[in-house]
Amino acid sequence: NRRLSLCTICSKMASMKVVAAVVLVALSSAHSLRSNSTHHVTNSYRHVEERAYPLHRVGHNRSSGYKCGDLCRQEAKKGRMAQVMKEKIRQHNQCVENSECPLNRKFQSAEKCVNGKIGKYTCNKVDLQSFTPIATLGSTYDASDSWGWTDPQTGDEIAIIGMMDGTTFVQITDAVNPVVLGFLPQSGDNTVIWADMKVYANHVYIIRESRNHGMQVYDLTQLREFYDKPVQNVRQLEANYLYTEVTSTHNVVINEETAFAYLVGTKTCRGGLHAVDISTPKEPKYAGCFDEDGYTHDAQCVIYKGPDKRYTGAEICFNYNEDTLTIVDVSDKGNMKMLARQGYDNAFYTHQGWLTDDQSFVMMNDELDEQNGPNPKTRTLLWDVSDLTAPKLTGSHYATMDSIDHNLYIQGNFGYLANYCSGLRILDTTQMADGKAPEVAYFDMVDYCDTTSFKGAWSNYPYFRSKNLVVSVIELGLFVLRADL
Repeated sequence: NRRLSLCTICSKMASMKVVAAVVLVALSSAHSLRSNSTHHVTNSYRHVEERAYPLHRVGHNRSSGYKCGDLCRQEAKKGRMAQVMKEKIRQHNQCVENSECPLNRKFQSAEKCVNGKIGKYTCNKVDLQSFTPIATLGSTYDASDSWGWTDPQTGDEIAIIGMMDGTTFVQITDAVNPVVLGFLPQSGDNTVIWADMKVYANHVYIIRESRNHGMQVYDLTQLREFYDKPVQNVRQLEANYLYTEVTSTHNVVINEETAFAYLVGTKTCRGGLHAVDISTPKEPKYAGCFDEDGYTHDAQCVIYKGPDKRYTGAEICFNYNEDTLTIVDVSDKGNMKMLARQGYDNAFYTHQGWLTDDQSFVMMNDELDEQNGPNPKTRTLLWDVSDLTAPKLTGSHYATMDSIDHNLYIQGNFGYLANYCSGLRILDTTQMADGKAPEVAYFDMVDYCDTTSFKGAWSNYPYFRSKNLVVSVIELGLFVLRADL
């Protein structure tokens, strides 16, 4: 028996050595792939661990073969966005004059939603983990967009929030006790509210509508030395690189699987897709333009795995182009092809949207239909995109309150909507085939607004493994919430 036990132990030890060797080989391979000419390695908002993806795919071309010359530098015609921005600036200036932007409120944490209330906030199935005010975030200006990053080495969760004068990074691993890690000043010539950021391979890519801002690149692993070390005066950070083939930009879209960023709403490519190869994170390179449908406000670009088998494996961008949903095959950066351009009734400003996980449906918002259309209740449009050449509107969800919708994202069976004056709304996405998306939870932190105006919740990030939700609120700052779904 003793011999048998020793043999069993030896066998187990041998197995463990084999497993350890396999892990070491895998880690070594992953490390070597970082500089490999055939693969790139990245984590994603979809997966914390780093994975290898091919750089070269059949039917794909990573470059148009041209520099960003005269054709690239064509601006969009004066369209709807210029009018929208003027109105937002007017409202914001009025807000500042009334001393309502920003609003100074105290830090809050660890409060449960009881009987539909948390203090002055209304809620349903959503608790408050913490609220960090703008003054603590290192700025005296309003907030805008938000995103997130999970450190693949430590598991720490970092909220990223855009301010009018820069970008703030907040460690929310302990969501009840957030730590402001640092503030990266903007690189443009003027202060504006429009900013956006996305993450690839532990680097954040930051754009904004500021003149001559370009695209900032910051290595997020540099934040590790500041973890769990709060300071009274917020640390000032410096970008690692500045991409200058664009000046002002409205949004940045990143497809982690292909290592491409798509800058939209720039003064290049007629405002359409400005493709940038970011496979070497600190050395972004211009790759091509798609300008056939003019100005793109926002987009989502994916390696297609959906039901339309004609395009399996292609890189497809779902573009929100002011008055249409426009679908483009961007696999070949020298020959990007429009597959569909679909309008809809009461299209006042096609703003943004997101695919369901199976890539069969899109949930979309129109930023101006509540102000200019026949119904002031928030309308969320539901699309069947199972045929990429013929998307169909299956229905719309109308909220019970008057509020403009802004940025939304889908995680699992739920859509997470930042709807200005009505805060965070959570919709069920499983009934979209029937043209339905009922509301299942919400947290309305915008107690000072109940109209169709551009105040309140700007964006959210629902992809942390902890299930903590980040919401950026223009006049207030950063909320970390937790939904009971």
